[in-house]
Amino acid sequence: MAARRAAGMTQAELADAVGTTQPAVARLEARGSNPTIGTVERILNATGHNLELSLAPHGSRVDESQIRELLRLTPSERLAAFTASYRKMRDLLGQVHRAQR
Repeated sequence: MAARRAAGMTQAELADAVGTTQPAVARLEARGSNPTIGTVERILNATGHNLELSLAPHGSRVDESQIRELLRLTPSERLAAFTASYRKMRDLLGQVHRAQR
């Protein structure tokens, strides 16, 4: 929609440019539409725009500082930390189950 408006085109003009109908353009512009990349590219080209795709790495979803911290522990310290975490989790689950009754 923004590309069409920036090009000063109506839905009917865009539809003519890409070989479809105005109602089809309206459906593409509606919230929740899910056009293919090819369709988006055709529409953008008709409005004088280019579609550019690029790859960018996303940040890690793992807290690496916690991993580094745990790796500094000895095996017995890691086991003790795991055991404590397990107990806390079991206690929390028990509280949730009791609250659901």
